[in-house]
Order: sequence, then C-alpha cells, then structure tokens
Amino acid sequence: MLAAMTSIRLDKRDLILAKGSQVMTRRGYHGTGVQEIVQAAGIPKGSFYHYFASKEDFAVQALEHLYLPRLERYAQALGNPALSPRQRILGYYRELLTHFASREKPEYHCFIGSLGFEMAELSPAIGEQVESILQGSVEILQACLEQAVAAGELPADEDCANLAAFIANAWQGVLTRLKVSGGTAPMTSFVDRLELLLRA
Repeated sequence: MLAAMTSIRLDKRDLILAKGSQVMTRRGYHGTGVQEIVQAAGIPKGSFYHYFASKEDFAVQALEHLYLPRLERYAQALGNPALSPRQRILGYYRELLTHFASREKPEYHCFIGSLGFEMAELSPAIGEQVESILQGSVEILQACLEQAVAAGELPADEDCANLAAFIANAWQGVLTRLKVSGGTAPMTSFVDRLELLLRA
C-alpha cells in the first residue's frame, strides 16, 4: 500500500514537471506563473506547493527531471562498444539530424537554453543547475574523444577538453538557430563540419 502511494506521489510530481516545463519553455520563466503550471498539469494549486517550495525550486527540479535521463542516453550512445568512438559521436548527431529532418515543421524548444539565458544570472540555483547539466554533457563527450585519441582516430596531441567544449557550445548554437528559423540547415552544417573536425 505504501509503495502504491509513493508511486502516485511520484507520478503526480512527474506530471507537474513535464507539463509545467513545456509551458515555461514557450512562455519563459517570468511569463509563467504557478497558476499556468497547475492548469497545464490539471491539478489544484495546493498540490504544487506539496512538491515544490517555489517556482524557482520547480525550475531546478524540472531541469534535473528532463536532462538527467538525456545525459544517461547520451552516455550510452557515446559508450557503445559496438562502434568506434568517432562513429559513436557522428552517429549520435546524424540520428538527431534525421529525426528533425523527418518532421513536417522542424522546431526545437530548448528548455535549458531558454531558462539558462533568462535566469542564470538572476537565480544562482538555476544557473548552477544549468551549468552542471551542460558540463556533464561536455564531460561525456570528452571521455569519448579521449577514446578516439587512444584508438588513433584523432591526433595524439588533441586537446579533448577544449574540443568537447567547442562541440557542445556549437551544438547549443545550432539549437538556438533551429528554434528561431525552424529549418535544419544549421544542423546539417554542424554535422558536416563535425565530420571534418573529427578526422585524424
């Protein structure tokens, strides 16, 4: 019985996080109130404060809820032993390009990008969470690049930390362009350049 009650509580929290983050991504942090979040989730306002101390606390938890699973998937893709390190990286981004290109109207609403741009300086808690997630992505990529060096797929003197940061920053720029233009041309250019960048 206790396990079932715990599951219900977690399910409701996850629902609030999922629906509320969608609203906040489109309307921005300042344009989203608790009322909009609970309306999107279809719950009474009191339930929100059962799970979150404030809107800021909601945003911090939403970042973790959305992006920790994505980091896990990224780590799995870039750690796939069936492929070489270079193949893992290129394959991952090519799959994303294929995914977006298959949409009738390619668009991307980047929660972490929007929230980071709006709130990183105003809220230390949100800024730290954004930086932690982005740095986690860089470290996953760096580890794969170091394996590429060991495998002879990249020069022995390659600065993998710098290269990983450059690729991650470029990718964030691609997502911003995709959000603005709705076309996949920036993503195609990124993948083409990445292929050249990862030549030995």
